[in-house]
Amino acid sequence: MHLLAFLIRRLFQAIIVMLVISIIGFSIQSNLGDPLRELVGQSVSEAEREVLRDQMGLNDPFFTQFARFIGNAVQGDLGTSYFFKKPALEVILDKFPATFELVLAATIMIFTLSVPAGIYAALHPKSWGARLIMSASIVGISVPVFLTAIFLIAIFSVNLGWLPSFGRGDTVEMPWGWETGFLSLDGLSHLILPAISLASIMLPLFIRLIRAEMMETMRTEYVRFAWAKGLHSKRVWLTHAFRNTLLPVITVGGVQIGTLIAYTILTETVFQWPGMGFLFLEAINRVDTPLIIAYIIIVGLIFVVVNTIVDLIYTLVNPMMKLPGAAA
Repeated sequence: MHLLAFLIRRLFQAIIVMLVISIIGFSIQSNLGDPLRELVGQSVSEAEREVLRDQMGLNDPFFTQFARFIGNAVQGDLGTSYFFKKPALEVILDKFPATFELVLAATIMIFTLSVPAGIYAALHPKSWGARLIMSASIVGISVPVFLTAIFLIAIFSVNLGWLPSFGRGDTVEMPWGWETGFLSLDGLSHLILPAISLASIMLPLFIRLIRAEMMETMRTEYVRFAWAKGLHSKRVWLTHAFRNTLLPVITVGGVQIGTLIAYTILTETVFQWPGMGFLFLEAINRVDTPLIIAYIIIVGLIFVVVNTIVDLIYTLVNPMMKLPGAAA
């Protein structure tokens, strides 16, 4: 029952959040240029433009247009891209697999590297290794992602020639229609540099977060009691200390992983990665309003889904915690 109440509450919250995002996205379209100019160009007379405006409902009041937009959006219609001449949602979903793989690869790198580095820096705070890790994390936080990307390209693509500097490489089509680069060596080689660049944004944050929480947990009474019981050091570190360190890491880290979707805009632009972020910048340059609004709504939906999953994982890691919104 608690799970059902939580999901119902989250569904209600998701509807409100998506409604607000839709209002914001729909409101900015009037400031992005004249949609008729993108559809018919400059050769159509003003009288013909007015006729087309009436036919398209562009002269209707704002709330009438918004209600029509919401009605279409509920049915999966977010408009038609001016440039691609296809439904905007279809164009976004075509690019989603590339962005998803990039974020997934970066997330794997972040957790694979931050957990051992953070634990080591917490357990041996005065060692040279810990000092090196913390110094590198400061540099990582300070350097913008596009500079990291350019640096990696200069070293590993231009000077050494080890890895490709742009594009997605060869992909393999999956049974459900997605194309993945994980199943080809060329695709993996194209993925390495963009994934490292994207991971460099959050990796220092995770290392410092795990280190700080681990050091705080090691000073708690139940960890001291575990030492007093004579338990093996690895059991104390991993079972008692690190398990409780995961709680704030999941809370903060889950939301931060969601923000990687936004950071893909810069990474995909530098590496010419054919994902949603690169598509979004192209849509802005072309004033492709339906595509811009569709991107904003899809990214907002991703954030809502990620936050819900984070809350569920938080409860699984700490079963004594009640699901948000559950009865006491």
